Amino acid sequence: MAYKITSDCNNCGACEPECPNNAIAMGSDIFEINPTLCTECIGFHGKPQCAVVCPVDACLTDPSHTEAESALVAKLKGLYPNKTFADPIVSHFKK
Repeated sequence: MAYKITSDCNNCGACEPECPNNAIAMGSDIFEINPTLCTECIGFHGKPQCAVVCPVDACLTDPSHTEAESALVAKLKGLYPNKTFADPIVSHFKK
C-alpha cells in the first residue's frame, strides 16, 4: 500500500530527501506522494522513512492504493531493473 501525506502536513520538507524512490514532491499546498513510485521503502529500509521522520504524523498508509508485499517488490524491481537487492529483501512486512 502506498503512503500518502495528509492535510496535517506542515511543509517542513523532512520527508522529501528521505524517500529512496523520489516519490515525494511539493504539491499545490502540501507535499504529496506519487503512489506509482512509492514502495513503502521496501528494498531500502525496514520502515517507511517518510512516516519515521514526519514530525506531525502526516504520512500514513493510503487505503486507496493497497498493495501486497509481492506487488511492492515487483514495483521496486521495475523501478530499478539493473539493481541487485539483498535476499531476503528489506521489508517492514518481515518482523
